[in-house]
Amino acid sequence: MSVTTETTIPGYTTGTWTIDPVHSEIGFSVRHMMVSKVRGKFTSFQGEIVTADDPGDSTVFAAIDLSSIDTGNVDRDNHIRSADFFEVDTYKTMTFRSTGLRADRDGYVLDGDLTLKGVTKPVSLHLELGGFGPDPYGNTRAGFTATGEIKRSDFGVDFNAVMETGGVVGSDKVSLNLEIEAVLQS
Repeated sequence: MSVTTETTIPGYTTGTWTIDPVHSEIGFSVRHMMVSKVRGKFTSFQGEIVTADDPGDSTVFAAIDLSSIDTGNVDRDNHIRSADFFEVDTYKTMTFRSTGLRADRDGYVLDGDLTLKGVTKPVSLHLELGGFGPDPYGNTRAGFTATGEIKRSDFGVDFNAVMETGGVVGSDKVSLNLEIEAVLQS
């Protein structure tokens, strides 16, 4: 089911929006040594959201600077930037380009293509609309929460070490958690 003009979204505003990186976060978590989760985020990214008259025709594009990874540990971050993982000397950015928006029982699903290390795969994100409204400075803002999962091996990010117990140091599954605030440009 796609989103249509028959869907009522309180305060819905059409236009072109720029992602506000100061008030947004692109985060993730990965199970570590099969017992806990390591969380991280990217600190440098940009993006554009275009909300159409028919919400189902809206689009999203985001580019993430892979070198901006921050897991709270410099040695781990440098290893993730290396050829074992992101290979940031060759692949500077990860991108997401939406291919569709559809209604779901708990909100919406944003479908798109994620490109990482030169590999493009479809990814679906569960999308929750935070709302649309004015800020104290005369701008109009919109907020979104998006969650999803990817398998890092699907993108050629498959470095791992096997533990004595048979488990692996880092899981293949990566949980994504995005908190996005955008500012209306036009």
